[in-house]
Amino acid sequence: MRIALVAHDRKKDDIVNFAIAYKALFTGHELFATGTTGARIADATDLPIHRFRSGPLGGDQQIGALIAEDRLDLLIFLRDPLLAQPHEPDILALLRLCDVHDIPVATNMASAEMLLHGIWRGDLAWRAVASRTKTETGGEQG
Repeated sequence: MRIALVAHDRKKDDIVNFAIAYKALFTGHELFATGTTGARIADATDLPIHRFRSGPLGGDQQIGALIAEDRLDLLIFLRDPLLAQPHEPDILALLRLCDVHDIPVATNMASAEMLLHGIWRGDLAWRAVASRTKTETGGEQG
């Protein structure tokens, strides 16, 4: 699976600890992250991770492009609900893309754990089947 990891500043310690706790599960999956979040996760876990720009500098939009191109399977975005973000429109656009393209998304630790347990059990295998079907039939109809 192709998994993106994003966290607001006050949630970066949480996502790093989360990545450490689930390192074995993340191994073998293709990981993406916004700038600082990706660097901190890579430093703490030695997991290979493709890093985009910082969220406010376009990283959220780069991850959104992956979603629009059907190149992402899951987003874990630990948001800080108590602090207004200057790039809030980009965040909302990213979450909207997840809804449009049926990308499972977690915005807090509890939902992130549920999604990872779903990966472990194979509950999200339908994404690979749907992706292959789109490729074989020439994409979405529209």
